[in-house]
Amino acid sequence: MKRRVWLVVFLGCLTPFLLALIDVGLGRLGANPISEITNRTGLWTLRFLLLSLTVTPLRRLTGWNAIAPYRRTFGLFAFFYVCLHFLTYLVLDQFFAFDLILKDVAKRPFITVGFGSFVLLIPLAVTSTKKMARRLGGKRWKRLHRLVYIAGVGGVIHYLWLVKADISRPVAYGALLTLLLGARILFFALDRRKSSRRLKPVIVRPSAGALSSDAD
Repeated sequence: MKRRVWLVVFLGCLTPFLLALIDVGLGRLGANPISEITNRTGLWTLRFLLLSLTVTPLRRLTGWNAIAPYRRTFGLFAFFYVCLHFLTYLVLDQFFAFDLILKDVAKRPFITVGFGSFVLLIPLAVTSTKKMARRLGGKRWKRLHRLVYIAGVGGVIHYLWLVKADISRPVAYGALLTLLLGARILFFALDRRKSSRRLKPVIVRPSAGALSSDAD
């Protein structure tokens, strides 16, 4: 059953890529196919990042622990689509003109932020396996993977600065990201409060009877 569910999730995550391939084959990408591919891969990167960040709050609120393993799946697909996004820019748009790419990264803020977010996702993808988590140790692995929050913020800013007219979609993504990060801050505060209560020393005060018996 778990394998079937995982297969359905995997194929669902792969569907945007397969649909893009079909549209390329049928010539349905419009007048500017490179721009269309760039936009699609960028949007799906952000969507899968947000999906991966949704897993923990959803699990905490509902107790649906079976969804936990799919956070890594969504995160890896976010990296898959951001690689396609970057390769589209590198190969199809700039034709490996690294001097122009470096100028773009330095001079155009939305590209600077987007490239920075892409770089932050690389170590997260590399260390996504259980073996790497054990090698790094739980605490260090968790600290490293908090970079996803910064990458998510960078992705929203990249999209917002890219859009010149209608900013409703990047604002909506930003609102969702704010909600998800706010939920994490709330969970962290609640966990700290529970932990401090468990560690609070219990002071046992002797009863009056005990004092009188000691005096006798």
